[in-house]
Amino acid sequence: MTTGVRRRMGVEERRQQLIGVALDLFSHRSPDDVSIDEIAAAAGISRPLVYHYFPGKLSLYEAALRRAAEDLAGRFEEPREGPLGERLLRVMGRFLSFVDEHGPGFSALMRGGPAVSAGGPCARETVSTTTALIDSVRQAAYDQILAHLGVTEPPARLELVVRSWISLAESTALLWLDGRRIPRAELERQLVHDFAALTAVSAAYDEEMAELLRAVLAQEPADGPFAELITRLAALAP
Repeated sequence: MTTGVRRRMGVEERRQQLIGVALDLFSHRSPDDVSIDEIAAAAGISRPLVYHYFPGKLSLYEAALRRAAEDLAGRFEEPREGPLGERLLRVMGRFLSFVDEHGPGFSALMRGGPAVSAGGPCARETVSTTTALIDSVRQAAYDQILAHLGVTEPPARLELVVRSWISLAESTALLWLDGRRIPRAELERQLVHDFAALTAVSAAYDEEMAELLRAVLAQEPADGPFAELITRLAALAP
């Protein structure tokens, strides 16, 4: 006969558990609406024990944001094999899956964190931490896209295209969360088409970008996302 003795967690294991519990709660509700008592109850420990591992909700929130940011940055990693359009489509699938699963948390991350006392040191520190995390995600996404394009020293127009597309994906995801009125699969494809469209417009003004676009399209299959965009645009022509 066995007894139900609860295993004692080590310090780091307990910290990671609390971060996971907090992230789950923050992912479904605004961080401002989640209390330390709720986090403690979900973790199966007392409120004072939460404070033993984290000085307050803001520090726990920042730790949860850091884990979320690492997860989000990892969604842009993709084996560099096969047509670019299909690779980007898989990346956008994972990106919007994260957005779908962590809606309030994603919104808080992109909009600068939870509301805190205006002007106080905690407010400034939280905003600074959140900004640094957002920048790390954006840079990771930027580096991954350049790697997929096989470019190590991007010209100015390519940097503009890639960074603009990353910002577009962020703002599109935030707008989509308000009602999810467009099917997610369609939005994933549209974002890939947005990348192709931004690249094509830039290519119309710059021969270096035109050469890059030709090289990408030469590797695209007839039924790929980029070819689909060309077909759809051609159908609109009078």
